Amino acid sequence: MLEVDHLYRNYRGIPAVSDVSFRVGPGEIVGFLGPNGAGKSTTVKIITGLLRPNDGRVLFRNRDIHDDLVSWRASFGYIPEEPHLYTWMSALEYLQLVGRLRGLGERSIREQAEGLLALLDLESWRHSPMTVYSKGMRQRVLMAAALMHDPQVLIFDEPLSGLDVLSSRLFRDLLRELTAAGKAVLYISHVLEIVEQVCDRVVVISQGRIVADAPPGELIRLMKQPSLEKVFAELVRQQDTRSTARGILELMRRGHARN
Repeated sequence: MLEVDHLYRNYRGIPAVSDVSFRVGPGEIVGFLGPNGAGKSTTVKIITGLLRPNDGRVLFRNRDIHDDLVSWRASFGYIPEEPHLYTWMSALEYLQLVGRLRGLGERSIREQAEGLLALLDLESWRHSPMTVYSKGMRQRVLMAAALMHDPQVLIFDEPLSGLDVLSSRLFRDLLRELTAAGKAVLYISHVLEIVEQVCDRVVVISQGRIVADAPPGELIRLMKQPSLEKVFAELVRQQDTRSTARGILELMRRGHARN
C-alpha cells in the first residue's frame, strides 16, 4: 500500500537519508526506529509530502504521491510527536476545522467530531479552550483529528507521549482494530518494549541508512540478543550508556571536590 523507494535527501550537501526503502502493507504495523539524528524525521516529512527528496519516490497504491498530493493527504492520518494545536480553539472547533480542510460535509464533521470526542473521554471538555488541556488530552485530540476522515494509512510518531495507562491501553486496542480493518500503520517510537509487542516488522535506520527490516522476533533470534532493545543498540552501535552515566557522575564529583 505504502512504499518508500530509494529516498535520498541532503541538507547543504550533508546526507540526511541515503537509499532508504521499505514497504507498509494493508493490515500491517511497521515500527520505524532509529537514534536521534538518524533520519527518521526527514523520512517522515518526505512521506507526508512536507519535504521533497533529492532522489527517490514515495508510492501510495503504486502511484507517486507527488502526482496528486491533495489525494494523498486525504488518504493518511498523522499524529506528530509534539501536539502542535491552535490552543485558543476548543477541541470541537479544532476537529471542525480539520474536517473542513479534509473536505468532509458538515453533517459528517459534526457526527465524527462529537462521536470521537465522546469515545476518547473528551466530551465534557469539547467547548473548553485547549489551553487548559493536559498533554495527554491534547494527544487524544490529535488522535481524533488523524482518524476522523477514515484514512487508509496512519503515521504515528510517539503516539503514547503524555497518555495515561488507560489511554495507552485504548490506543493499543485501537491499533489492533485498525489493522483488522486493513489500515497500514507506520509506528515511530523510542519505547522499544511497546514496539516489540505491537509491530509486525521493524525498520531500523542509522546514519541515514536502513540497517534492518524484519519481524522483531526474527531480529532477536538472528542477532542472538534477549530483547529488541539489545538488538537496536547493536544495530546502531550505541555507546555504552552505563559507562557514560558513570563518567558523568565521576565528572560531577570531581567538580564538587574542586569547589
